Amino acid sequence: MGFAHHSHYLNYFEMARIEWLNSIGFSYAELEQSGVVMPVVSANINFKSPAFFDDPLRIKLTIEKIPRASIKIDYVIVDELEKEIANGSTTLAFLNRETNRPIRCPQRLLEIIESL
Repeated sequence: MGFAHHSHYLNYFEMARIEWLNSIGFSYAELEQSGVVMPVVSANINFKSPAFFDDPLRIKLTIEKIPRASIKIDYVIVDELEKEIANGSTTLAFLNRETNRPIRCPQRLLEIIESL
């Protein structure tokens, strides 16, 4: 196969985000059970170098600001030689699942992020 299709990069971001939540002891399922959803409200990708089908990639994820009603997550995708393939960010809103209205970041998630 050839290049990894550009549309896959948002999936890579999502997988990294879910793995990160799990790694800090907070699952997306737990979030939804508490009545909170986190839709992506913006996404940005900058392509630096091509990735090829089946290349092993690693995604570095950072959060620079304590979330309020939304959270911005920055990503850097690197290959096995640490060469930067792409970088980008997503902003996700915290919404009440019933009303679809913005709410503050759930307290337990906020406490975990502040402790990192």
